Amino acid sequence: MDSFEFNKIAGALLGTVLFAVGLGIVAEAIYSSEEPAKAGYELPVGKPEASGAKPAAAAVPLPVLLAKADVTKGQAATKVCQACHNFEKGAGIKVGPPLYGVVGRPKGSVAGFDYSAGLKAKGGNWDFAALDDFLTNPKAYISGTKMGYAGEPSPEKRADIEAYLRSLSDSPVALPEVAAAPAAPAPAAAAPAPAPAAPAK
Repeated sequence: MDSFEFNKIAGALLGTVLFAVGLGIVAEAIYSSEEPAKAGYELPVGKPEASGAKPAAAAVPLPVLLAKADVTKGQAATKVCQACHNFEKGAGIKVGPPLYGVVGRPKGSVAGFDYSAGLKAKGGNWDFAALDDFLTNPKAYISGTKMGYAGEPSPEKRADIEAYLRSLSDSPVALPEVAAAPAAPAPAAAAPAPAPAAPAK
């Protein structure tokens, strides 16, 4: 290759490099962006609550919910449970223990069912409060429970289910008594008006 040919190739390469550099400078000038004053992005902030916001409603006591519970709705809500539990009297074990007569029954007492260690250690009977805690969040109530049910967040729906489970018995346990509402305090008696001062003599 003679020097003329080499110079042409070198010139072409050099020209290409200069063109690319020049193009980068021009593009940067056209599409330049300003540096932000503060790095990062502003995250949206929720509106502060108004000072007159309503307080959260007080929880309704379980005995009140059970007194208003609907057994038919409770039965409908247990459809999902029927894949793992029997509800008929004398029916055997499925994936879980049978639930006929569960209200008032000692925990972990169905013969032949392999309960989790957490349930065996829990002790006590399946009263309404225990059932309500369990149905709210089984895994939180009994550590290591084998039950895959996630829980029912609605207190009203849980009460319906508990009322239905209560009905599955030859002698259903009594519902807990609803505590009487506390009497309103009597208004304070008005202080007697002071006697008028005797006129000076």
